[in-house]
Amino acid sequence: MTGYAPSTNITELRESATIAASARAKALRAAGRPVIDLGAGEPDFPTPAFVTAEAHRALDGGATRYTQVEGILPLREIIAERASALHAGERVTSDQIIVTAGTKQALFNACFSLFGSGDEVMVPTPGWTSYYEMLALSRATPIAVRGAPECQLKLTPSDLARASTSRTRGLILNSPCNPTGAVYSRDELRDIVAFAAERDWWILSDEIYRAISYDGEAPSLLSIASSTDRLVVVDGVAKSFAMTGWRIGWSIAPRTLTRSMAALQSHTTSNAATLSQHAALAALSNPTAAAEATASMVGEFKRRRDSALELLRAASIEVIEPQGAFYLYIRVGDATHDDAEPGTTFARRLLEQHDVAVVPGVAFRSPEWIRVSYAAPTEHVMEGVRRIIQARISWGP
Repeated sequence: MTGYAPSTNITELRESATIAASARAKALRAAGRPVIDLGAGEPDFPTPAFVTAEAHRALDGGATRYTQVEGILPLREIIAERASALHAGERVTSDQIIVTAGTKQALFNACFSLFGSGDEVMVPTPGWTSYYEMLALSRATPIAVRGAPECQLKLTPSDLARASTSRTRGLILNSPCNPTGAVYSRDELRDIVAFAAERDWWILSDEIYRAISYDGEAPSLLSIASSTDRLVVVDGVAKSFAMTGWRIGWSIAPRTLTRSMAALQSHTTSNAATLSQHAALAALSNPTAAAEATASMVGEFKRRRDSALELLRAASIEVIEPQGAFYLYIRVGDATHDDAEPGTTFARRLLEQHDVAVVPGVAFRSPEWIRVSYAAPTEHVMEGVRRIIQARISWGP
């Protein structure tokens, strides 16, 4: 009997470091270790009761069968309605929407349908780990473009100009950003959109954290771009409604691209889970209850953020001040010949010696940093940050 040999499709594929960190923390907890898990990328709040109540009603009503590949029409219509309210240009219609098994699938559909061998796609770095892998699976080349610390590691058109070539076909944006929590302003987005438009690049805008912003909702590219001709916006209910396990995301794109992505999805997963679609419809159809639930969650995230930042600043530890999402991005060293991944070394020792799980920055192509999630009980966040400070000071640079 011969051993398994991976196909060339996945030989370069890396495991999701964020999922691996969370899995390791859970395994140690199950073994009896009192691990504080600050690696998870999901809200630690329950799905709002009005959403789960509607899901029960939908289940009792028989919402257990296939739907159209692109999703139930009422859900696509309300997504289109909300998008149209943002967009200053033409009205967004339901045939531009595909409901997916989480925002991750929407992003993969777009990457796989738009890019291929020989294409280069700009990825603001540090950036979410799956962007690079999705592009590689699409046989495109992800180009990591580093932002400057004085700009909260955000990109500018000058950064993009230095990294672009004749093979550049697109750009992925994420605001608020995972892992830094940085939020692009309207002016910053407007400059990037204009720069990309001059070069006929596609922009994929990942807006999954847009509602988790501490100065009102973060700007959507739908409110910046005058046309959606070369724009794909992805969003979902996972973060803003604490519905990560329901696995509902969506894409908003030009109709021709939407048809291609629907054809792709018909051969991979078909429709997103029917019951979950009805739950998402409930979340989007009750704006008053939704706003109250999201505001309560964001308020708690802000309190945790402010308390953690106070401790880190008092210890003179370098951290990006998050304006959105629920992550602290902390610099723990400088990459050297002796240790090219100080963030990985720090994260491993932090878990082994202090029982705190975080995600090393190498997952986001910035090995000098670690990502700390404050989507955890407040007492865990504060104790975890204290241990991080203790470790950073005792271990030195």
